[in-house]
Amino acid sequence: MSEASGLQTAQRFLLGLRLAALLITSIILLGLSLPNMVHNLPRYRPAWMQLAAFGVVSVILVVEGFLAFYRRSWGRVRWIGLSATIAAAIVSCVSLPAHGGVTLADWAFGTLGWVGVILLMDRRLWELVAFLALYETITITNLVLSGGTDRTTLLSAAAVSINTIGFPLAGAVAAIALGSIARTAENAAYQAEQVRTTEAIAAGLHERRRWRFAHIYETAVPLLQGLADRTLEPHEKMVQRRCAIEAARLRRLFAEIDVAPNPLLHELRHCADVADRKGILVELDSRGQWPDPPVEIRRALTEAPLAALATAVSWARVTVIGNGDILSVNVIADCGAIELPPIGTALVRIRTIIDQETLWVEAQWRTSRSPQ
Repeated sequence: MSEASGLQTAQRFLLGLRLAALLITSIILLGLSLPNMVHNLPRYRPAWMQLAAFGVVSVILVVEGFLAFYRRSWGRVRWIGLSATIAAAIVSCVSLPAHGGVTLADWAFGTLGWVGVILLMDRRLWELVAFLALYETITITNLVLSGGTDRTTLLSAAAVSINTIGFPLAGAVAAIALGSIARTAENAAYQAEQVRTTEAIAAGLHERRRWRFAHIYETAVPLLQGLADRTLEPHEKMVQRRCAIEAARLRRLFAEIDVAPNPLLHELRHCADVADRKGILVELDSRGQWPDPPVEIRRALTEAPLAALATAVSWARVTVIGNGDILSVNVIADCGAIELPPIGTALVRIRTIIDQETLWVEAQWRTSRSPQ
C-alpha cells in the first residue's frame, strides 16, 4: 500500500473522528454554552474571567481546525492546550455566581470534557480519564466550597455529570476502539498487498527465468545429451567449439540479471572472459554513447560476436560503437570460418568478412527502430 497515494486508512479514519469531535464541541460551545454565558453575564464575578475562559476554549477549537485541515497532530503543544483548558475550568468556576455550579450559568461544565477529547483522542485512554477526573474534581470542589452541599444539589451534579463527563468518555472509547479496528484493517490490507506483490514478483521471475533458459535449452541440452550418450566426442574440434559457445552463452545469461551501468558492455565482458580463460588475448574497446537496448536486442547484438570470441584461437578484438542512431558490436578474431548462430530478430543486421583465418563480424542495430 503506497504512502505517497495519500493518507493511510487509519489516518483518514482518525481525521474523520477529529472532525466529528470538533463539530460536536463547536455546536455545544456556540449553540448552548455561548447563549447561557451571555444570558448570565451580569451575574459573573467578574465577567471578564468567563469571557477569558470562553476565549481560551475558542482558540483551542480554531487551532484544532487548522491542524486538522493541514493533517497535523498536536504533538507536545497538546500539553499547553490541556494546561490552558484546566486553567479555563478553574477561572470559570471561581467566577460563577453563588450556587451557580452545574447550572446553566456553568457553561464550561458541558463543554470542556469535549475539549479534552479533541486534545487526547490519539493518546491512551487513561490520559483522557485522568483529565476528566481532574475536571470533575475541580467542579465538585468549587461546588462544595460555594456551599452547594445539600442533597438536591449533589444529586443534580451527579446527574449532570453523566451527560457532561460520560458522553465525552463514551465518544473517546468508541473512537479508540474504531481507530484500533481501522489500524488492524489497514495492516491486514497491507499484508494482503504484500502477498500479492510477492506472488506477482515470483511469477514474473519465474517467467523471465523460463524465457532465459528456453533460449539455452535449444542448444545446450542437445550438446550435453550428445556428450552423455557418446554420440559427440569431446576431442573433436567442432564439439569443443560448440562447448565454448555454450559456455559463453551461459556466462551471458548469468550477466543479464546483474545490475550494471552499461548492460551490453557488462555482458560482453562476461563473454570475453570465456576466451580469456582459454589463454586468448582479448581486447575490449567502446566508443560513443548509446541507450541501453532491451534484453532481446542485446542477445541479438552479442550472439554472433559471442561465437567468434568463444572459438578464437589466440586473439580477438571487440569494439562497441554507438551514436545517436546506430549501435554496433564488432569482433575480429582468428577463429577462421565458423557457422554463426541465428539471431532471431530482423532488427539487428549481421555482416561478416573472412580473410584466411581471420573473421570479422559486425552486429548492427538502429536505435531509431527500437521497439518502444
